[in-house]
Amino acid sequence: MGKSVRSCLAEARGASRHRGFVVVFQGASSLSLDAKGRLSVPTRHRDVLSATAGGQLTITKHPHGCLMVFPRPEWEKFRERIAQLPMSAQWWKRVFLGNAMDVDMDGTGRVLVSPELRAAAGITRDALLLGMGNHFELWDKATYDAKEAEATQGDMPDVFQDFSF
Repeated sequence: MGKSVRSCLAEARGASRHRGFVVVFQGASSLSLDAKGRLSVPTRHRDVLSATAGGQLTITKHPHGCLMVFPRPEWEKFRERIAQLPMSAQWWKRVFLGNAMDVDMDGTGRVLVSPELRAAAGITRDALLLGMGNHFELWDKATYDAKEAEATQGDMPDVFQDFSF
């Protein structure tokens, strides 16, 4: 018997599946890191992360000044793509792979964000976790607010010209 359309689309996108559904992380959550640098994963994402990744995540730098937080299976796909880049991209390999930290959610859904990664993204306490499809972005809240305000003051990119809202 042939595969379902949903199954084929998920494979084409490389998306995770949970209970037969494609897992897509979306939405924003305002969070505060505790004194030890731990982040509490929002409850709406914990069960899916536990089921699809065993609570195992990987955090690394993003070139826009935030952090990327991947469920481990999605990280492994991303890591494979980065590892295959040519030598001309060696510095970007170092940025993504050299700064990657594997973390596990604890029993209360917290993950430790290393001091090095917190410093790289300028995250001290108030943060914003954004669902970006197959991964999350973790931003310093003030930095994100400033960059979003700057972006929305300018013109929309050309790719939105024929986009209907």
